[in-house]
Amino acid sequence: MPNIEKSVTYTTENTYVTLNEITSKTKNIWLSFHGIGYLSRYFVKYFESLDPDENYIIVPQAPSKYYLKNEYKYVGASWLTKENTVSEIENVINYIDAVLDSENLPNNLNLNLFGFSQGVSVLTRWLVRKKLPCSMIVLYAGGIPNELTSEDFAFLDFDRTKIKIIYGDQDEFLTPDRLEIEHQKIETLFRGHAYIITFKGGHEVKPKIIRKLMNEPTEL
Repeated sequence: MPNIEKSVTYTTENTYVTLNEITSKTKNIWLSFHGIGYLSRYFVKYFESLDPDENYIIVPQAPSKYYLKNEYKYVGASWLTKENTVSEIENVINYIDAVLDSENLPNNLNLNLFGFSQGVSVLTRWLVRKKLPCSMIVLYAGGIPNELTSEDFAFLDFDRTKIKIIYGDQDEFLTPDRLEIEHQKIETLFRGHAYIITFKGGHEVKPKIIRKLMNEPTEL
């Protein structure tokens, strides 16, 4: 008898982390997606250098958790794999929607989207699905999914939305061939409106860069 793979729908629960509080002084909401191997409660620390009065940070948690380095001590997480990717994307998008529904954010604040490494693919897939107006999109050391097209991003108003691409000049995951492909995608998808920022270093998050993201690109 052949194996038959089936699926079911069920209710699950997942955490997320916030930093600071929303007050009358708050100007910016940061929806930030961590990379593979992170937990949200550790990733949020990279945003502690932002002014706590003006910035409210939300860090969703990737659902698939696992032990790192086979030591059964430290835990990391992954957003997606090549297994059942289509259905897993739907699960992740539904989870992000639930996070924002729970937060019930005011609509008069700047929305900044930040994705690091694998978080870039999650951010962009969610963004083109929801088509929310945002002030800044930060794609940090990650690849944009190949299935996304310029039509998917046509809703963006580049006069009000800054696109910033960041990566280290020694990033072991960004080979010259990979960089060329990503640069072509960036040019096609954002039509010359993306600022590319490089730094000396590898596949790492630098809080100093996050702190300066609100500045003009030349100041980074």
